Amino acid sequence: MKLFNASVYANRRKSLMQAMGQGQFFFPGAVEQPFNYKANTFPFRQDSTFLYYFGFAQPEMAGLIDADAGVSTLFGHDIDIEEVVWMGPQPTMAERAGLIAVEQHAEFGTVAEVLKGKKIQYLPPYHADRILYLAKVLGKSVEDIQSDHSMALVHAVIKQRSHKAAEEITQMEEALAITAAMHTQLRKATSAGKYEAQLRGIAEGVAFANQGRLSYGAICTVQGQTLHNNEYHRMLKEGGMLLCDIGAENQMGYAGDITRVYPVSPKFSAQQADIYDLVLKAETESIATVKPGVKYMDIHLGAARIITEGLQQLGLMKGDVDESVAAGAHALFFPHGLGHMIGLDVHDMENLGENNVGYDTSVQRSTQFGTAYLRLARPLETGFVLTVEPGIYFIPELIDMWEGEGIFKEFIQYEKLKPYRNFTGIRIEDNVLVTENGHRVLGVPIPKVRSEVERD
Repeated sequence: MKLFNASVYANRRKSLMQAMGQGQFFFPGAVEQPFNYKANTFPFRQDSTFLYYFGFAQPEMAGLIDADAGVSTLFGHDIDIEEVVWMGPQPTMAERAGLIAVEQHAEFGTVAEVLKGKKIQYLPPYHADRILYLAKVLGKSVEDIQSDHSMALVHAVIKQRSHKAAEEITQMEEALAITAAMHTQLRKATSAGKYEAQLRGIAEGVAFANQGRLSYGAICTVQGQTLHNNEYHRMLKEGGMLLCDIGAENQMGYAGDITRVYPVSPKFSAQQADIYDLVLKAETESIATVKPGVKYMDIHLGAARIITEGLQQLGLMKGDVDESVAAGAHALFFPHGLGHMIGLDVHDMENLGENNVGYDTSVQRSTQFGTAYLRLARPLETGFVLTVEPGIYFIPELIDMWEGEGIFKEFIQYEKLKPYRNFTGIRIEDNVLVTENGHRVLGVPIPKVRSEVERD
């Protein structure tokens, strides 16, 4: 069990009380989920907002923050001797309360009784069992539970969790140190004849050996044109590329999210090198523009412009660059957003609503293919941590559809794309902190210059 100093949690809860002014806010923790029968469970992961305010990564816990009374309550169990036999000794609830400086603690089974008669505010539940649990303890219908969450609480939590404190940055850099070790081993192990599963297993083993785990379903694939490819049965072949979008979660739940592409042969081909260098240019120049006050939508569109200009130089696109980007022609090759917030969740706070986290009144979500998938568009603020992850992909099915329908034929040189049908895709990603005067790429440097990822 690893926690911040008790004052960190006390100050977080106090800040939420001050932001909300009044009210009672209930945060149910997660419960264990059966894998194939009740006693055989998936690896447990605590709800991130519960972790943020109450710290403990054990199941069957909940927290209540009462801004009216100025106190908080931690709900959980004191285990009996049978549980000690199976689980070993555990801290008492009184001890747990002291570790996070909550004023009160109570038995988990008394939640409904304690909440009865109170006007409870809660965040939108994202798991079926938490919907049913909230319905039970609050005496509401399942339908009402899904619609009655507090938007004021949603916005207050997002505002607080979006700005990473110094102790959080330390934890994120620890997660990134593990992630860097994972990528070091992936780079060394990439070679023809191995299977994707072997490479993924190597990375997961590094995470586990460093008391971490994967922060999301790893993408470790020779089919890099499939954005979220979670299959691992393919063999690496000479001349191919391995795209590794993989990150570690450390003991305190903070995530890393790094993408690198490694040539299966010692060197990239000339065609691969051209695209690789263009993606790296888009990534490094996008990172250079990160600073407070800049809309991330503008940085995304800047990356699209760099990609469009580069593809024109390679003879794959044509026409006016500004018109091409405005129309969305680049999305044939770059069909996703430039990045997202990251913290206790790899897509930080996505359970609170992507538009609530990544957008505000100054920027609305685009309906245009590609740009519509941008998870973060709002003006950046000091303390935000985000990913920068441009990519270029050659997706045969999408190319065929667009060409068949004549989509953006004024901007795309379809006849020049045939040699790229089996190219797959390249994405390069880092995690970036917005500082007072600019930005800082978090973690130890993970090789990404082409000469650094190629082998002798």
